Amino acid sequence: PSQADYFQATKGLAHGDFRVLVLAPWSIQEAADLVQDAFDLADYYRNPVMVLGDGLIGQMMEPVEFSEGREPVKELAPKTWATTGCDGSRPTNVINSLFLDPNELEQHNYKLTEKFDTMVRDEKRYETYGAEEDHDVLIVAYGTVARVCSTAIDELSEEGIAVAMVRPITLFPYPYEAVRESALKANSVLVVELSAGQMIEDVELALARSRPIHFLNRMGGILVSPDEVVTKIKAILDGSSEEVHIG
Repeated sequence: PSQADYFQATKGLAHGDFRVLVLAPWSIQEAADLVQDAFDLADYYRNPVMVLGDGLIGQMMEPVEFSEGREPVKELAPKTWATTGCDGSRPTNVINSLFLDPNELEQHNYKLTEKFDTMVRDEKRYETYGAEEDHDVLIVAYGTVARVCSTAIDELSEEGIAVAMVRPITLFPYPYEAVRESALKANSVLVVELSAGQMIEDVELALARSRPIHFLNRMGGILVSPDEVVTKIKAILDGSSEEVHIG
């Protein structure tokens, strides 16, 4: 299992001025649900959508339920653009993605930017877990790592240590406001990832140095354990963990 493709998925998928909606499941059920949502979102925005599951999602087995009569997550427009073979009842559609005139291309890019801005406004998804009010530490984690962290949070709660978690479900658009609001209820923030440190940059952007950030990671296919998370949280609380600065 690894989360080392975060940058590629959210920041640098290819050349060009574009963005891709990125959904990150933490269970097989959520992966199945998000794949269905991804088709609806791609249809609605006429834009690629990525479901970014880490390796553990692909290697585990869990029961999945598919709801009958599922409604699309968006109201989908009629496909009047489709080249279905014109019978003369309407003007012929011309599908064009090549703009040789720079002025036309610039206007097209502005149109795309408006679409990406709409995604940022309307499509942020996240979940919170653990202590709802003031907490000692806020964990930020996504994917199956967040499940590991939820186990650690439950163990710490039994010891009287209040820890909360924000789990981003959309990695783009990233839920900066939710991370920031939850962080302001905590004394410190812990980012847990299966990488050298990629999502932590978005967390640092969200916090703008308003709270100290600590980092716990594993790489190369090794999954972080609940015990490691518990140990790290206690190190943060006793002052033996050093905060990190990315930028």
